[in-house]
Amino acid sequence: MKRRGVCFVISAPSGAGKSTIANALRASEPRLRHSVSVTTRQPRPGEKEGVHYHFRTMEQFEEMAATGQLLEWAIVFGRGYGTPRAPVEEALAAGHDMVFDIDWQGHQQVRKALPDDVVSLFVLPPSLEELERRLHSRASDHADEIAKRMAAARDEISHWQEFDHVVVNTELDRAIFEARAILTAGRLKTRRQTGLADFVGTFGA
Repeated sequence: MKRRGVCFVISAPSGAGKSTIANALRASEPRLRHSVSVTTRQPRPGEKEGVHYHFRTMEQFEEMAATGQLLEWAIVFGRGYGTPRAPVEEALAAGHDMVFDIDWQGHQQVRKALPDDVVSLFVLPPSLEELERRLHSRASDHADEIAKRMAAARDEISHWQEFDHVVVNTELDRAIFEARAILTAGRLKTRRQTGLADFVGTFGA
């Protein structure tokens, strides 16, 4: 049955597990597409252009934002992050679901731009102590970077009520299961099933 795609937004403080959950959903959901973000930061080991991010200079990023090429964007820790608009709009219209791994500011912008398409999830860590432990275990950030992320975590967590759903990532497998259930419910919303009226019409209703 024909339907419009779901814009599934997952947000969390850095280190809470949003990227891990999003990656797990993509691995098990063939209909779920990833929104590849634009960023001005340097690639981490193993990251590939066009797969993990579109890596751009700050000048290129600012031009994309100014010309409306980004659905949402923000400057985080001095680095630009944003979502290209055209691929998202094309995918949703074709019935493909999109998953977004973005911050609370990005969530606000995407919900404003696509109010009928967004299903949002905020992922909480079990505690701030566990969050800091996870950041250290990644071994990809320096100590001063981790300190900045921990300072920002409380502010990010304060926006939890702006989201449709909240999951506490105490056990990763459970958090993934709950995120998948939220996505499934979003797909079944009446307004998203654009072919439903014609189908019901075959019953003479």
